[in-house]
Amino acid sequence: MQSGISASQELVSQFNSLLDSPSNFGLLVNISNEQLQPLKLLSSSSPGTPFASNVDSLLAPNIKSNEALYIILRRYSDAPAFVALTYVPDTAPVRQKMLFASTRLTLVRELGTEHFRETIFATTAKELTPAGFEKHDAHTALDAPLTEEEKSLGEVKRAEQEAGSGTGVREIHLSKNLNMPISEDALAALKDVASGNRQLVMLSINAETESVQLVPDNSAPSSISELVQTISSTEPRFTFYRFTHSHGGETTSPVLFLYTCPATPGTKAIKARMIYPLMKRAVLTAAENEAGIKVDKKFEVEDPSEITDASVLGELHPHVEVKKGFSRPKRPGR
Repeated sequence: MQSGISASQELVSQFNSLLDSPSNFGLLVNISNEQLQPLKLLSSSSPGTPFASNVDSLLAPNIKSNEALYIILRRYSDAPAFVALTYVPDTAPVRQKMLFASTRLTLVRELGTEHFRETIFATTAKELTPAGFEKHDAHTALDAPLTEEEKSLGEVKRAEQEAGSGTGVREIHLSKNLNMPISEDALAALKDVASGNRQLVMLSINAETESVQLVPDNSAPSSISELVQTISSTEPRFTFYRFTHSHGGETTSPVLFLYTCPATPGTKAIKARMIYPLMKRAVLTAAENEAGIKVDKKFEVEDPSEITDASVLGELHPHVEVKKGFSRPKRPGR
């Protein structure tokens, strides 16, 4: 999901000041009037001040528990010297969360990706402390770095897959400032669910491009228990399932939407647990407006195993108690 927001000239100017002077430690950025605007330039008393000391004295006083913020920090002595942080606390307003999450790639792209060694997504103030950065570094170190050969092979395989599938990506306009990239084959599959020609569609999010893509799967589960076995227990998924079943002598085929987000460890999993909730509404909007799907019931759980036949049937066909009317007692002697 990407927004139509761009960097202001003031932000570009302040960022250049950050680049030019080693005594400038960081730059705080917010979104105002549909533009990325500089909020504050963080200047250190000495270029040699340790990173941890600057975090404590310069960054910490500017972090609020209910306001999203972009943070650019000088962390390394050699180029690329900067890290770009997107801070989106859970208590921030929902629209602000969506806007900041969908614009974070724009921030780095417009200021120049060559200046940034990494991007970090944070949701708590603890992550923006010296201890928080150390923990992040430890998590990053667990992921074995790819060699240049492995990276090249990965790019070749990705290109081959894209060429083989022959599908493109389409931008779905959701609102004035929000667009969501979604693959053409994902949209086509959703339309098949809407028309009744397909039973199951599972979607995932490409973390690098923040685009919605179709999860290849030809399963045709005939029950909820079979469906649960199909959904990944390690990665988040958006699942649309046409559940054909009989109840009370009547056969119906409601469309169910299941959002599953397993609690798996690791940096990638943490990012996913932030991106997927923000994209959920956008995916549902695209399914309804672009594919014509009418979702009858929505389920949101961590692990797919939490969804059972009984729980789904209970939601679709709630038991209704028939209350007996109050009988007035007969009068004595009658």
